[in-house]
Amino acid sequence: MDCISYLWTIRLVLMTQAPAPPKAARRQHDREIVALAVPAFGALVAEPLFVMADSAIVGHLGTAQLAGLGVASALLTTAVSVFVFLAYATTAAVARRVGADDLPAAIRQGMDGIWLALLLGAVVIAAVLPTAPTLVQLFGASDTAAPYATTYLRISALGIPAMLVVLASTGVLRGLQNTRTPLYVAVAGFLANAVLNAALVYGAGLGIAGSAWGTVIAQWGMAVVYLVVVVRGARRHGASLRPDAAGIKASAQAGAPLLVRTLSLRAILLIATAVAARLGDDAIAAHQIALALWSLLAFALDAIAIAGQAIIGRYLGADDAQGARDVCRRMVEWGIAVGVLLGLLVVLARPLFLPLFTGDPSVKDAALPALLVVALSQPVCGVVFVLDGVLMGAGDGPYLAWAMVFTLAVFTPAALLVPVLGGGLTAVWGAMTLMMVVRMLTLWVRARSGRWVVTGAAR
Repeated sequence: MDCISYLWTIRLVLMTQAPAPPKAARRQHDREIVALAVPAFGALVAEPLFVMADSAIVGHLGTAQLAGLGVASALLTTAVSVFVFLAYATTAAVARRVGADDLPAAIRQGMDGIWLALLLGAVVIAAVLPTAPTLVQLFGASDTAAPYATTYLRISALGIPAMLVVLASTGVLRGLQNTRTPLYVAVAGFLANAVLNAALVYGAGLGIAGSAWGTVIAQWGMAVVYLVVVVRGARRHGASLRPDAAGIKASAQAGAPLLVRTLSLRAILLIATAVAARLGDDAIAAHQIALALWSLLAFALDAIAIAGQAIIGRYLGADDAQGARDVCRRMVEWGIAVGVLLGLLVVLARPLFLPLFTGDPSVKDAALPALLVVALSQPVCGVVFVLDGVLMGAGDGPYLAWAMVFTLAVFTPAALLVPVLGGGLTAVWGAMTLMMVVRMLTLWVRARSGRWVVTGAAR
């Protein structure tokens, strides 16, 4: 089967049974998707720049400091990413209330998510501060890097509640169909972080501690801006700001399945990296390059998924089941089109991309075929991200959790067999593509069933 036939097969298999909406409706959906997805993409890209800025500044202090930052950053990133459900679940819940034309309840729902974020942040701080040296040791930090990693981790842990508030508040604004404010806050936060890091590390002579404090200050600054925006909205619409035990519990219950989904996905990525590491230094180096590119492409696709969460939630909240189905269909088409474009860009940019990461011919030789697999999988990834966002927007978390656990169960033996059967890095990425195909099929089954289409202000 040639490439064009392959893409059309994906498109035809994934289309819902409903007929295509009129051109005017498609144009309206396109405007909604673009209006939400483009700013969301900018905000997603801005977030990893925090770590890049820290690395660039700390790297000039010495190798041990940079190694310590690498270990601490990995721990912090894991701690925060586990709670990404704060954004996803809040987006869906708020968007439903917006669709039902009940803005006070929408903001009240968002406040429940923010209070949950503060509670979880306090728990994480209480866990990380006393265990920081042990965590650093478990991550394999050297004797010279460990003190720097512990210092950075303990100080930066103070910013975790702020980052969780940012996640929940971002979900509130996305649910309110506003992705521009998160973009502005993310860009401002990145610039403040870079300036504070440089000033405290070198100007104040605080070393790696200065980098940690600069990041914490920037994170709390972002959280305060979000809180001001949400509080103003609450006062404007007469929504209560007080913590509500029942609402916080409901937010936690809605987020629990998404936590299972996220942990399963993290496990898949860790297993893939562990298998690549067993294949040798060249393979793991090439794997990191492929994974970095795969993650970058995911930002573009995730932006469409974020738009899907907000739009689908709004349509279902407005009791417009057909509108939800139509926009789902249109977003799948967007996902395939963007996936094809990204795949072509990967193929064309490989000669320019690889030299940015390595000059080792052996690593390049290992990475080239793996990148081809990454490129070919992008249309599938596009469908997966879109349908993932659609089901999140519909509040279909339990299904997403079980589907991802099933995907993990399929992927794990396939990945572990790669070194046993003498496969190389390309086989590892073949297993990753298998994982995405399984995800696509499980999401397609749910989308075709229509069981996700539950209308009303609350699921």
